[in-house]
Amino acid sequence: MQEYIEKRVLEICEYIIQNGATVRQAAAQFGVSKSTVHKDLTERLPELNKERYELVKAILENNKAERHLRGGEATRQKYAYQAKLWPKNEKKRNFEGNISCIQKKNILK
Repeated sequence: MQEYIEKRVLEICEYIIQNGATVRQAAAQFGVSKSTVHKDLTERLPELNKERYELVKAILENNKAERHLRGGEATRQKYAYQAKLWPKNEKKRNFEGNISCIQKKNILK
């Protein structure tokens, strides 16, 4: 393994251990792809430092177990933000315009 790759693997490892970071956060921090981070941590790190690998593995498993919660919270925040930006009369107007064809007896867009 080339020296710069070994250095990157160990730096990413330390970053994740210190911050409890996700693969995406580590990738953004080091300017590499998520695939590179994942490969560094799952394939290259065990060859370099088995003890650090076990620590990182536990953090990554925890992140994987929690990701559905983070995704749900992000979606909730997205729609709450959009609701604040959308004027109340605009909400009402669009809702009234989407009443079914049977009630209005015409074809809608």
